[in-house]
Amino acid sequence: MTDTITIALSKGRIFKETVPLLKAAGIVPLDDPETSRKLILDTTRDDIKLVIIRATDVPTYVEYGAADLGVVGKDVLMEHGGEGLYEMLDLKIACCKLMTAGIEGRELPKGELKVATKFVNCARRYFAEQGRQIEVIKLYGSMELAPIVGLADCIVDLVDTGNTLIANGLIPQEHIADISSRMVVNKASMKMKHASLKHILDKVSEAVNRS
Repeated sequence: MTDTITIALSKGRIFKETVPLLKAAGIVPLDDPETSRKLILDTTRDDIKLVIIRATDVPTYVEYGAADLGVVGKDVLMEHGGEGLYEMLDLKIACCKLMTAGIEGRELPKGELKVATKFVNCARRYFAEQGRQIEVIKLYGSMELAPIVGLADCIVDLVDTGNTLIANGLIPQEHIADISSRMVVNKASMKMKHASLKHILDKVSEAVNRS
């Protein structure tokens, strides 16, 4: 059914914090993705499905039209580039900061920096704007370890409370961007299904403003 609207979401914090906002538009999933093995979830609206995918894949699904709408962190959008989709709403959920961090009391070298991160594009852009030459070391987890063992001079990562950094002798240093979850829309879908999507966006926007 071509009028079906597909919304791409990822498991975890974003899903949990998006559910109350979708509920305002009459969209409630019939299954919990944490307990269900289904990747496509039915909702209380026959014309709306949720697809459960990795957070980093949400912009790709929306860009190529496999999903009409998606909810994704600004960090993922910045890394992806955001072409082929509209960033419609700041949902003001899953908030944190993208920052550099390093070992407390240790001066960064004057020359080329070694930067460990999974946010390769964001790191390159940020340090280029600072006029710094960097070598990016791509890691997928345990970023805090990289400066401790001498793999990198500093890291670029998401910081919420900063407790993990502090526990490992690191401190947040330079602020790159404020991060929150955004609702994005496929450009073609926005034309073809404008009324339906606008209704969802308006209801979700109202819920964001109330919260």
